[in-house]
Amino acid sequence: MAQLGDGASGLAWIVLRALLRFVFMFFNNCVAIPSYCLYLLALQPLRVWDSATFWYLEGVMFKWLLAMVSSWGWIAGYTVTEWGDDVRPFSEEEAMVIVNHQSTGDVCTLMMCLQDKGTVVRKMMWLMDHVFKYTNFGLVSLIHGDFFIRQGKAHRDKQLVYLKEHLDRYYHSRDRKWIVLFPEGGFLRKRRETSQLFAKKNSLPHLTHVTLPRMGATHVILKTLGGQQENGSVTGDTGVNKSKSLQWVIDVTIAYPKARPMDIQTWIFGYRPPTVTHVHYSTYYSWLYITYVAVCKEKLLNTGSSVYL
Repeated sequence: MAQLGDGASGLAWIVLRALLRFVFMFFNNCVAIPSYCLYLLALQPLRVWDSATFWYLEGVMFKWLLAMVSSWGWIAGYTVTEWGDDVRPFSEEEAMVIVNHQSTGDVCTLMMCLQDKGTVVRKMMWLMDHVFKYTNFGLVSLIHGDFFIRQGKAHRDKQLVYLKEHLDRYYHSRDRKWIVLFPEGGFLRKRRETSQLFAKKNSLPHLTHVTLPRMGATHVILKTLGGQQENGSVTGDTGVNKSKSLQWVIDVTIAYPKARPMDIQTWIFGYRPPTVTHVHYSTYYSWLYITYVAVCKEKLLNTGSSVYL
């Protein structure tokens, strides 16, 4: 009976804590997001007079909002251990960041990791599924200039055209540096079987912990923003010089303990015990073949299974 009572009281405390966290975050969002929007509305004359300063201020407030989301994890004891290459020296250079995708919590994990990477957070552009446009943070991302992409064969070709137009219009004009995408095109649990069938059919490596990347958006980004090797010189479709072209691919591998991803509900309610998520960085030149990166992810997770899974 004593053990039953202890279990009931423990469950009651978890539920109460989750409820308190939800209430706090609800009011936090009700204050922070409208404040961001109203400040930018008031600063519209500055956008006309001095666009660079306007987007600098917008980036600072955007970073604060992402820090707010990151704090939800810290409060619950969800921390991150970073491995691999030091990416901070590239914080002021143009880079494409590719990340394996397991759950909605991957975005929160990235928000936490990138807070100390110089000006990256305020100068970054995200590519995300169009459903996020209709979340509480969707309006912020829309104002910031992130791109919402639709999945599926019916939308694929048009979406790639829209992506190129979006990059041409917003990337350089808003002084963006890092562009973040999930090249797997969706969560691991939903894509793994299809990826393995495709790999078997095309004699590609059998991957378990990641999926083969979908190349459409990646090709558009590299072609639009990246320097192309021509006769030993670097050029780009946008006509910008080498210092303004995409120079790096930063491969980010997120690995959760026991291969149990944390979703956004876990971050909000904090019902999982404190845990450490491992994040590994590898840097490559922008022209490196991206499928090779997927194989590197698989080798990393298999070799370090006692640490990462």
